[in-house]
Amino acid sequence: MIALAFYNGLFAYGGWNNLNFITEELQNPHRDLPCAIIIAMPVVTAIYVLANVAYFAVVPIKEFLSSDTTGLLFGNKMFGIMAWIIPVSVSLSCFGSVNGLLFTSGRLFFVGARRGDLPVLVSMIHVKNHTPSPSLLFTCLTSLIILCVKDVFALISFFSFGMWLWVAVSITGMMYLRWKKPELKRPFKLALVVPVIFTLCCIFIVVLSFVEAPEHSGYGLLINALGIPVYLLFIYRKNRPKTYIDFMEKATISLQKLMFVVAQETLVGEEETRKQLMSDDRQNQVLESEIENT
Repeated sequence: MIALAFYNGLFAYGGWNNLNFITEELQNPHRDLPCAIIIAMPVVTAIYVLANVAYFAVVPIKEFLSSDTTGLLFGNKMFGIMAWIIPVSVSLSCFGSVNGLLFTSGRLFFVGARRGDLPVLVSMIHVKNHTPSPSLLFTCLTSLIILCVKDVFALISFFSFGMWLWVAVSITGMMYLRWKKPELKRPFKLALVVPVIFTLCCIFIVVLSFVEAPEHSGYGLLINALGIPVYLLFIYRKNRPKTYIDFMEKATISLQKLMFVVAQETLVGEEETRKQLMSDDRQNQVLESEIENT
């Protein structure tokens, strides 16, 4: 139960991790990203802690332990006829969380497809809105598949195991690069003791989950392991069958027409050309006015 408690608690405070996925959307990520994390984390922590203090102060321990809807019990005892405020507030909170997850996770798949780890269609953006709509739809479809799991606590265990495992691997890789390639530019740099402690905590959580909940952790490991043959067959392998290449090209073109999307480079090139033409027009207007004045 200790591992599940860790997973549930860290899942509730895990929004800071998603902020890293949208650095391309920020005009000044070196300033805005740390500020967003530093401001948001204490605020969210204070709200969560105060909410739990309120629950314990109002709801008796026996009722607290025997119910899965603590917030509803709190609302009935505290607000009476206005108890509907609690479920509505919870729904709005869930809606905001889903909105943030879709926004950030969509960018994660978008960049992965741009690097060649997913079909090229996922890396395209809408012609008019300039949004990565294919990656958002891909995120929505994968989320619906994951939601087939009925037990929400098992779902959190699957998700958290894979997330913290790969977080530990990623931080270890960054420390390795810091040792092997110290000359690389690093806009964000911390004392080495911070990532070391963080990685040890991640390893502790992953190992503890295996000891206490081997079934859930085993399923999480299996889900991650299923990505290996997919990577070897469709990404690592360069000499793919011509039939597969032709099918993917036709499917991509058809879906492009249906979703009204193009490659990001196309819109960027058009935008730069448009700006250059506008700049040339302004220069010509200035030159013509100078000639008229003389």
